[in-house]
Amino acid sequence: MQLTYELLEWKGERWLLSPQRCLFWEGQKLLILSDFHIGKAAHFRKSGLAIPQQIFQEDLMRFFQQVQYFNPESILITGDLFHSFANKEHEWFGKWRDQLRDKEVLLVKGNHEILHQNEYESLGIKCVGDSCAIKDFVFIHDIPSELNTGKTYITGHQHPGIRLSGKGKQSFTLPCFYFTPHYAVLPAFSKFSGKHLIELKKNEFAFPIVDDGGKAFLYRYPIQ
Repeated sequence: MQLTYELLEWKGERWLLSPQRCLFWEGQKLLILSDFHIGKAAHFRKSGLAIPQQIFQEDLMRFFQQVQYFNPESILITGDLFHSFANKEHEWFGKWRDQLRDKEVLLVKGNHEILHQNEYESLGIKCVGDSCAIKDFVFIHDIPSELNTGKTYITGHQHPGIRLSGKGKQSFTLPCFYFTPHYAVLPAFSKFSGKHLIELKKNEFAFPIVDDGGKAFLYRYPIQ
């Protein structure tokens, strides 16, 4: 897997955007991601759907590699770390957590956080409630209905995607980072997730993520 990033200077801070679907806040040494949905693939398999076990294993490996690459002091998940009650995927995540207990893991609760508090504590995960404020940034699972224009929100939940068209009139939808004047929406970290199509408005931009045979990259769109 090729490990790269794009540097974005936004709201007075430096952010490293990874094509592996996470964000590194350089000034805070904070790795940020959303919508990991651990347990989702196993949950669907229990329901009789033929979902390959390899999907989650690859997600977990990407996560481990990103932690090793950026070496953050803390990791912040903006909701939906887990998708279901405990299953085999939870155990695999627990084994990873045992190896990296020196990394603080913070969780903003999302709509799929249904585990008992004791289960988060046993994994060394600190639940910080429905939002987490650091400087002028508020980390929250979904875009609030009323925005405080003095703050900038960083969210997940939507699984944003953007539709691009090629020269031959073909079109395709890619996961993306989505930025507006008042908030940013992270792509779903789990590849086993759908995409909500966004349409860019004035003063908005995105970073579509292209995965070409395991060599993932991203770029700013519209191109400046």
